[in-house]
Amino acid sequence: MAKWVAFLRGINVGGHRKVPMMDLRRIVAERLSGQDVCTYIASGNVVFEAEGRADDIAKMLQSGMAEVFGFVVPVLVLNDKMMRGVLDSCPFPRDAGKAVHAYLCHGPPQLDQAGVDAMRAPNEQVAVNGQTVWLYAPDGIGRSKLAAKMERLLGVEATARNLNTVAKMVEMSNS
Repeated sequence: MAKWVAFLRGINVGGHRKVPMMDLRRIVAERLSGQDVCTYIASGNVVFEAEGRADDIAKMLQSGMAEVFGFVVPVLVLNDKMMRGVLDSCPFPRDAGKAVHAYLCHGPPQLDQAGVDAMRAPNEQVAVNGQTVWLYAPDGIGRSKLAAKMERLLGVEATARNLNTVAKMVEMSNS
């Protein structure tokens, strides 16, 4: 059985698409025969063990969410080694925490560099490592004009998590 990390995009944000974590754990356990299912904060981060391939697991989670909650949620699934690779690819200070965001892309990013350059504050940095695009916004993600538009500039569907969450998911998937 493999160890997996699933990221569900856009749940429990601003009171929309409410998904209790207990229900999410139940969907993983029942639909995927998931073992040792754990969630981290209420934003759609799940670690579990299951048989299968990442794409198949993501599709089963999506269909389970649609059946139970009535809405489609984009899901990205990575194995524990891939998750470690995401964290290790971060080129920014590990203690930057919430000032660093990983945009986990569902395919190879087609970054609109001109758009990034037009929106980026002088102290903000962007780095692309495989299917992860990193944004370092030392003044805060909430103040960043680039962060607000970043997903449109990626050219592919993505879900974003801050560096603290990425590190926690690696820790949980390695336990």
